[in-house]
Amino acid sequence: MKAIGVTEWGGPEVLTVLDRPEPVTGPGEVRIRVHTATVNPTDTGLRAGARAEQLKDFPPPYIPGMEVAGVLEEIDDGAVTDLAVGDRVMAIVLPVGPRGGAYAEQVVVPAESVVAVPAGASDAEAATLPMNGLTARMALDLLELAPGQVLGVTGAAGALGGYAVQLGKADGLRVVADASAADDDLVRGLGADVVVRRGDDFADRVRTEVPEGVDGLVDAALLNQLAVGAVRDGGRIVTARGFVGDKERGVTFHPVFVAGYAKETAKLDRLRQQAEDGVLTLRVADVLPAETAAEAHRRLEAGGVRGRLVLEF
Repeated sequence: MKAIGVTEWGGPEVLTVLDRPEPVTGPGEVRIRVHTATVNPTDTGLRAGARAEQLKDFPPPYIPGMEVAGVLEEIDDGAVTDLAVGDRVMAIVLPVGPRGGAYAEQVVVPAESVVAVPAGASDAEAATLPMNGLTARMALDLLELAPGQVLGVTGAAGALGGYAVQLGKADGLRVVADASAADDDLVRGLGADVVVRRGDDFADRVRTEVPEGVDGLVDAALLNQLAVGAVRDGGRIVTARGFVGDKERGVTFHPVFVAGYAKETAKLDRLRQQAEDGVLTLRVADVLPAETAAEAHRRLEAGGVRGRLVLEF
């Protein structure tokens, strides 16, 4: 089968087309014929060597990608699922392992990582939901906010931030989010109650609007310590990439690692339903042939992409 991966760490140019063996299902697993796979920052990090330590026990090549949409091709006898061969499905894929990630014509994943695509959604749209949606859901679960409390979101124009805004509103929260001038209408359209200008002074801008500070914050923009001042005393911050900042004013840090939700079938299926109901907006920036993955990585790293770039197999 065709896959896209790397045999050495480096820039987008190290991505290459590979010929890999067809993956074989094991106990409790299913195989998906991949139609689309999204390109996410975690993929560019893997390509550049950010997961070298985690992958040191596995030989190259290494295949990026954490979310797909396609057709269910095989179900192992021991797999527990309501799905059937031939169903259109979406799944979260964990790329750290001998099989690699989602940039391949076929993937094998636990049955718990797969649900039907949202009704009416294209494969490109559906592929943008599993990893980013579950990350946003996990972030809000870690914050444990009650309806009526205030949620802050950085990077609100991006995939993770955008889903955090929409899920926060669905949870009954008041949402304060950041945006550039060009993205102001986009973020307001996602449902943010208050939009502040993005930048390193995010905390000061939030305090102007919410003097007591937000109750919880999803820091999708990786402002890290710069975002702490936006949170009230005793509040919580969910951070990406493992960041834990200085402990001050009783603020606690909660790094989010979506692998912990990779088998949360009910949560992924709830995201499907919310997409069908219009609660979540599936945003595709562009669809490119899988062979042009290097160009997709260059575009993502250059910044300014709104919605997800999607590879088509």
